[in-house]
Amino acid sequence: MSVEEAFASCESAVRRHDPDRYYAALFVPADRRPLLFALYAFNYEIARVAEHAREPMLGEIRLQWWREAVESARAQAPIAHDVARAMAALFAQARLPQGEFEAMLEARSLTGAEPFADMAALEDYADKTSAAVMRLALRIMGAGDAHDALAREAGIAYALTGLLRALPFHAAQHRLYLPADLLAREHLSREEIFAGHASPKLASVRRGIAERAAARLASARRRPRPGKFIAAVLPAALVPLYLKRMTKPGFNPFRDTADVPLPRRQWRLLHSALRGTI
Repeated sequence: MSVEEAFASCESAVRRHDPDRYYAALFVPADRRPLLFALYAFNYEIARVAEHAREPMLGEIRLQWWREAVESARAQAPIAHDVARAMAALFAQARLPQGEFEAMLEARSLTGAEPFADMAALEDYADKTSAAVMRLALRIMGAGDAHDALAREAGIAYALTGLLRALPFHAAQHRLYLPADLLAREHLSREEIFAGHASPKLASVRRGIAERAAARLASARRRPRPGKFIAAVLPAALVPLYLKRMTKPGFNPFRDTADVPLPRRQWRLLHSALRGTI
């Protein structure tokens, strides 16, 4: 497989599985766009490990495989995988901090029985996943670390919103991405969530996370605008659309869709890109 074919494969995967980032990337100059698709495809692959591993040990084995794939790609000796080949081309054209990739992989680890004790732990996870992707995207576009603070706030806002959207999926897998202290405050058990019960207690927990996501987005908007690098953080512009839907009175996460029609999302991305702000 050629590098061009590897990039095309990454683009196809991102368009199919991560449309928010895909359409945001369309506002990136054409020469940088394939590099972003390589990053986003890598992010999808390691997120998929955490989402679909039946046993923690199997997930850890797959994550280790990706650690070795990143190391090989950085050494320009990629393994036989389209994303790994695209990553090698990415590393050849952009200087990207190794620590961000290590943190992303570590955050996806399945070994922790109770990964999020409180909101701070949840936001740390969001920073090492979603915000890390935005920081790397900024570097790929040539911004360096000038807008890292913006990426942190925007990335956390987008990740918290995404976890709320994915609540029914995670509950069906008996996986919990909610802060334990909020659950304890509401006397809400894991079993109630896994059973798909939409209670006032769960609504209170969801509301607390939604408010935190909105606060992070507001903080991001107070940061200096990234100008021509806006596309790197553009997915966060969709946070208000998702939160508005999920915080409607009577919203039941196990019954009602948290999705927003694609044309509405595309319009918001275009509007935000033209304004240069999320």
